[in-house]
Amino acid sequence: MTDLAIAAHGLRKSYGDKTVLDGVDLAVPEGTIFSLLGPNGAGKTTAVKILSTLITADAGVLRVGGHDLATDPQAVRAAIGVTGQFSAVDGLITGEENMLLMADLHHLPRREGRRVAAELLERFDLTDAAKRPASTYSGGMKRRLDIAMTLVGDPRIIFLDEPTTGLDPRARHNMWQIIRELVTGGVTVFLTTQYLEEADELADRIAVLHDGTIAAEGSADELKRLIPGGHVRLRFTDPAAYRHAAATLRGVTPDDEALALRIPSDGSQRDLRSILDRLDAAGIEADELTVHTPDLDDVFFALTGPAGIPDQPKETTR
Repeated sequence: MTDLAIAAHGLRKSYGDKTVLDGVDLAVPEGTIFSLLGPNGAGKTTAVKILSTLITADAGVLRVGGHDLATDPQAVRAAIGVTGQFSAVDGLITGEENMLLMADLHHLPRREGRRVAAELLERFDLTDAAKRPASTYSGGMKRRLDIAMTLVGDPRIIFLDEPTTGLDPRARHNMWQIIRELVTGGVTVFLTTQYLEEADELADRIAVLHDGTIAAEGSADELKRLIPGGHVRLRFTDPAAYRHAAATLRGVTPDDEALALRIPSDGSQRDLRSILDRLDAAGIEADELTVHTPDLDDVFFALTGPAGIPDQPKETTR
């Protein structure tokens, strides 16, 4: 527990008759990126609001930055930063004035506040735009300024609630690089996102929230292995070698037109070694071997759909 930046056990929250979070457990190690996925209305933002002390939980043992949310919320606030779905940037004042306002809110001395503001504006490539009203900034610039403002208090834990919503692909990739750099500097990031690719690219661990509970949790690769349909594809250029392999190997699906065979596999190192051993034992050498695993889209739809994870394998290639 001492190495956890965020720990939640039995987190519950209801609004009237609707239960939003129903006994959620979370464990986020220090210096990692943890991503919470789920459909719209699943409770992701509610979880962020609770863990960042904006609203209170109905039940649960919750610790953030080593502090108990129930007994020491002020210490939690001092340890965290929060960037929500909607920018906190004031468009009527300049980028620099937004930064200095945050410095004042953190009670930094004037000289120290100006130094921190200047350093962060430079770090986020906003120095040239610092004297311009924030209303003139692009969406990506506003999000960079938003995170820069969050960092004024030097938080060790940052909650990013859908930070790239509405950004174009280039701005989104720039934001990913910023998030990676934060973690390299020792910051812990709790990320909610509607972009599955984003979680796949960034997160050390991912939890899928559905119907108020955690449907599954693990690394992106671990989650992908939950879904049937993974396989190894062997392709041959010699028809005779292809026919020999098809006749020798058991449990394969042939594709005569492409001279390819498909062997079910979860993509793990142990499973791949077993397949290679089978090929060696049979004296079979394929011209091409590729591994196909379900992606996070498959995982997300399987876990949050009405039927859950399918029982039957599905095609992943054509």
